[in-house]
Amino acid sequence: MPTVPPEAGTPTVTVLATHLDTPWGLAALPGGTVLVTERDQARVVVVDLASGKQTDVGGAGADELRSSTVHAGESGLLGVALSPSFASDGRVFLYRTTAQGNEVVRARLTLGSSPSLGELTAVVTGIPSAQVHNGGRLAFGPDGDLYVTTGDATAGTHAQDPDSLGGKILRVTQDGKAAPDNPSGTRVWTLGHRNVQGIGWDASQRMFASEFGQDTWDELNQVVPGKNYGWPEVEGKRADGAGTDPANPPADYQDPLVTWRTSDASPSGLAVSDSAVYLTGLRGETLWRVPLQPAVAGTSTSARATVGTPQRLLHGADGRLRTVMLDPTVEDTPTTDTLLVLTSNTDGRGNPGSDDDRLLRVTVPNAG
Repeated sequence: MPTVPPEAGTPTVTVLATHLDTPWGLAALPGGTVLVTERDQARVVVVDLASGKQTDVGGAGADELRSSTVHAGESGLLGVALSPSFASDGRVFLYRTTAQGNEVVRARLTLGSSPSLGELTAVVTGIPSAQVHNGGRLAFGPDGDLYVTTGDATAGTHAQDPDSLGGKILRVTQDGKAAPDNPSGTRVWTLGHRNVQGIGWDASQRMFASEFGQDTWDELNQVVPGKNYGWPEVEGKRADGAGTDPANPPADYQDPLVTWRTSDASPSGLAVSDSAVYLTGLRGETLWRVPLQPAVAGTSTSARATVGTPQRLLHGADGRLRTVMLDPTVEDTPTTDTLLVLTSNTDGRGNPGSDDDRLLRVTVPNAG
């Protein structure tokens, strides 16, 4: 039986880019560049990882983003994901807030010295929006389908309403239709979420999600299709959930793998390596590393993962942390995880320094 990987050693941090304005989404492009969304200005930027050079994306789609995306509080231009066949179709997917609510749009991105975004096509509309709890993360899964995280938009009833797109993780095709074999036959993959802003998969295709709690417990969840994660009836583990009988908690709600006090985490982005799940903490100003036991060959992706004691990295050193992904330009090794991390000190809740916000490369040695 594999054992849980050991704790990590002291990480090293390299600043790759500075002076980003409320960066939120992050996606890897070909040729050692990444695409960054800036929430408040509804701007899309190409960042060269080697030089730090930033190039604004122009074109009709970029103009439409800036003119019709609505920013208030935590809403605006949020997540971004590239089509699995981006090299041939050039498709980029973006999550944004409009006057009508949150939506997912698709456009064609042309790269080069003057990158350009084509006209926007809305593929998922009708997602509830508010100044807070907008969800917003996009990611293509190992199955090639698009996963969309939505928030409850401050109305907990959305999360338990199967007909609402709020408080859910959705799984859709590139046209925004329900993906084949979704558990309910609709676009809903899981329900009962308050505000998921991070999703990822390990090498065995187990899916994980980070979730903001209200006042008590933040969560790392393992995502199992069709399951209910309890909000607003439960915050944290079922026995701790408000509105339930601790001696007889509801059996149909999924317990998180890990919980944190909200002051320690407020987790947004999430990335999964061979040895750990990483979560970026906003209020907690921490990169959390949760050791992850590899799945045994042949084990169902729904089988509960085994995790170790969370380890706190970068605590307070770089302020609020928004997004994390594995660095696509660095080859994976058994002894080191290399990550890209976006800070979030210009989001209205932090204390920005003279060069915020920044894109960091964080190298984490696995001890032992």
